Amino acid sequence: MAMPIRATSPATANLAGKRFMRCRSSASVTATRIRNFDQAFRLFSPPKERIRCSRFFPPLFAVSEPIGGASAVTYEDLTNSLENVEVFDVIGKAIRITDLWRDRKAVIAFARHFGCVFCRKRADLLASKKELMDAAGVALVLVGPGTVEQAKAFIEQTKFEGEVYADPTHSSYDAIKFAYGVLTTFTPSAGKKILELYLEGYRQDWELSFKKNTVERGGWQQGGIIIAGPGVNNISYIHKDKEAGDDPPIEDIIKACCQ
Repeated sequence: MAMPIRATSPATANLAGKRFMRCRSSASVTATRIRNFDQAFRLFSPPKERIRCSRFFPPLFAVSEPIGGASAVTYEDLTNSLENVEVFDVIGKAIRITDLWRDRKAVIAFARHFGCVFCRKRADLLASKKELMDAAGVALVLVGPGTVEQAKAFIEQTKFEGEVYADPTHSSYDAIKFAYGVLTTFTPSAGKKILELYLEGYRQDWELSFKKNTVERGGWQQGGIIIAGPGVNNISYIHKDKEAGDDPPIEDIIKACCQ
């Protein structure tokens, strides 16, 4: 049996109209946010050959595998993969990365990129222990994925007292298999730490952060720390950041390098 059609009062019709307009407005805002996110993602996305998934869910590469574990490479495998990798000093001279610890012991910090606020804090933290490292005959080194010019800008801004090298091709990061992906960069703990660092006075260098090579390859890159030498295969410590700002305890670094 057909249901009777009820008359709609002007007030009810007006309320329904307002609800419809709110829904349409909300849908419009959502669509705009999606477009904006898509634009932002394309701005920071790595080259197409490194993307093999949905544009809204970029790759999250596995990290922090203990060397010597069932699925991890050995020290020898790692150093073999690094043997032909070159980095550049601040005058533009190419150096095999393994030469950084071939004849000495060194703490090598791998930055996310030269403009990264987390890396500036880490650089300060390591530099605060440089006297201990010097006394133990340990070199303090920082490698960043970027150009020699970016490395120079980093030194000028931070006054970092260790050695700084540029890896414009990210070859060392690929060889060590540091974490990479948007989901390793934007995390709740990373957001909290950014606020803490800004309160401490640290700042991201946005000009360096938005350099073409950083945007194309470095926006989602994570880093880490290795302690190695003397001897190419003599790697005594490795830390791979699981996410942005994943600093290991400084006590662990000092214990591994100087005790």
